[in-house]
Amino acid sequence: MIALIKLSPVLVLGVLMRLGLDILLAAPLALVYAILVGMITSHIRFNDLMDAALENLKHILVVFLILQLAYAVATCFMETGVAAEIISIALSLGLTAKLVAVTALIVTAILSIATGTSWGTFAACAPIFLWLNHIVGGSVVLTISAIAGGSCFGDNIGLISDTTVVSSSLQGVQIVDRVRHQGVWSFLCLVAGAFAFYFAAVNMGLPDTIGNANEAIAQIPASVWEALEEKRPAAVTLLKQVQAGGLSWYMIIPLIVVLVLAGMGTNTLICLGAGILGSLICGMCAGTVTDLMKFLEMVQSSFADAGSWVIVMMLWIGAFGGVMRRMNAFDAIATLVMKCVHRVRGLMFANALLCLVGNAALADEMAQIVTMSPIIKELTDKNVKGDEKAMYKLALRNATFADAMGVFGSQLIPWHVYLAFFVGITYAVYPVAEGTVSIIDIIMHNYLAWIAVLSMLILTVTGLDRFIPLFRLPSEPEVQLIKE
Repeated sequence: MIALIKLSPVLVLGVLMRLGLDILLAAPLALVYAILVGMITSHIRFNDLMDAALENLKHILVVFLILQLAYAVATCFMETGVAAEIISIALSLGLTAKLVAVTALIVTAILSIATGTSWGTFAACAPIFLWLNHIVGGSVVLTISAIAGGSCFGDNIGLISDTTVVSSSLQGVQIVDRVRHQGVWSFLCLVAGAFAFYFAAVNMGLPDTIGNANEAIAQIPASVWEALEEKRPAAVTLLKQVQAGGLSWYMIIPLIVVLVLAGMGTNTLICLGAGILGSLICGMCAGTVTDLMKFLEMVQSSFADAGSWVIVMMLWIGAFGGVMRRMNAFDAIATLVMKCVHRVRGLMFANALLCLVGNAALADEMAQIVTMSPIIKELTDKNVKGDEKAMYKLALRNATFADAMGVFGSQLIPWHVYLAFFVGITYAVYPVAEGTVSIIDIIMHNYLAWIAVLSMLILTVTGLDRFIPLFRLPSEPEVQLIKE
């Protein structure tokens, strides 16, 4: 009973969020409750619990710098024309009904890596591809599902994504190492998803009419422009740049530089700084940056936006995790899981399932990441022994679990806030879809999300991940379960 009471702050946090409280309010309330539980059940002094909370915060301070730079890079890419050029290059190839969904998947995947935001990517690309799909006679549900899947791709692997940053920091791993660990797997999922969307389009017998992006944007109603201006103003800038025919091919150089540096294992702060500098230089050449001071003000504004929610949320959640760890609150879950598993792979598979179940319970990917990450980290650190390199590899996989099951898993949960947002934006920018496309339709045809979630689970439990470069988990006797 005491063990369950110690675990109850996690339940309180989940219930508060399910009741509609923002995590900025739910987390402090859960923290206060956790402190009371620790003082009563474990007889730990208040000052000791606060020391544990502050000690836990030390490990995530660098994340605040990364998040501020990440927000700045995303804004720079959207405003200077990097994102618009990515879309323009893809659309210049000429699209048919069979290729709209495939292209939407790939473009949104690249754009979400470049901007670090799935919600912003969806808002920016939905008007283009849905109206383009309308012109060529494609499948609305396929196109919506492709945009949703691609928009979340960068959230799982992008250097500047808040979910990537937070999930990595809570496991104590470098973001660049994490991206390299899952890079090949993510790319294979994207390729498999593209083939799945193409075969679905062919199977539906969609026509081969070639569409035009300018015509699609021209058909967007005034009410849609107003809705985007209110909800996602950066998307309006991007759409107008695309409508103008894009900029110059060299505008994609900043993104390429960031990706190459990340692939080389360069420090995340350097990668992000290179992205900001690259967008400034290319923007000045293209004419989208005409005033250095205004550019710097835009970067400063991005820093302020980064601190307005995510950083404050992480402070509260970090303190919450420190208190929970100090009173050994996760021992009950560890005991239950350890009774069911007999190998390290079984434990890692259980960690993935915990993240997926947590996402379904909380209906919010960030809430799942910050709630379940300390639990699966504690499970792994306390119940597995191995050398430093092997344990770090397990931490990389745990970070991938929390993010992938949060971002991709959210698209398979009907009541999740992600799907509610996607459907709301879809109806706003493409009213024709209202009443004809349901959340269940999007779930059934979101091939990338299905491939990512199922392959992650299967590869982990079977050991087939050894065939994917850099993705193999260490196994016995490299790592071993600690049986009490």
